[in-house]
Amino acid sequence: MSKVLLVNAGPHKEGNTMAALSEVAKQLEKNGVDAEIVQVGVKPVRSCIACGQCRAKSLGRCAFDDDVCNRIVEKMATCDGFIIGSPVYYGQPTGAALSLVQRLFFSAGPLFVNKPAAAIAVCRRGGATAAFQTMNMPFMMMNMPVVTSQYWNIAYGRDPGEAAQDAEGMQTMRTLADNMAFLLRKLHAEGAPQYPEREAWNPMNFIR
Repeated sequence: MSKVLLVNAGPHKEGNTMAALSEVAKQLEKNGVDAEIVQVGVKPVRSCIACGQCRAKSLGRCAFDDDVCNRIVEKMATCDGFIIGSPVYYGQPTGAALSLVQRLFFSAGPLFVNKPAAAIAVCRRGGATAAFQTMNMPFMMMNMPVVTSQYWNIAYGRDPGEAAQDAEGMQTMRTLADNMAFLLRKLHAEGAPQYPEREAWNPMNFIR
């Protein structure tokens, strides 16, 4: 059975971001895909300080082990897809969402490469598309297929539970789950997926 890890980068366990992620998780389960939601909560999430220790020491995880980051790294070792959801703060994802993804991908990138991914933005009124675009950009740098839906993965609501009243938003979440399950079935239809052979990275700095 395939498994998808969903991360709630909002502070509220019963908030609207959780409502959107829960709708996705329920639909994944209906498609025969195991789903687990990790709640970031209100504890501090470190930003990457570019110490480089994760790579210099080949840790396969972040050098700092005092927040949720490495717990997610451990879970991704047995997961086939990744979804992150965040409320919108000033037209952006939460600071926790940004810090978490940057550290996850830099320290444990091989666990994410080639795995289908999606982002979900939840807002009261505006800024959702900007936050949604911001969360999608790292996926493309990690060779992660971005899973689509019938619309951008956005739900609307302010007070807890209001997002569940966004009929189109919830339908968008279910369609996202259906598409994620479809892609995972195709990738794993005949055993281990045969990913493209890629060229070695050829970085170039414009200032020399």
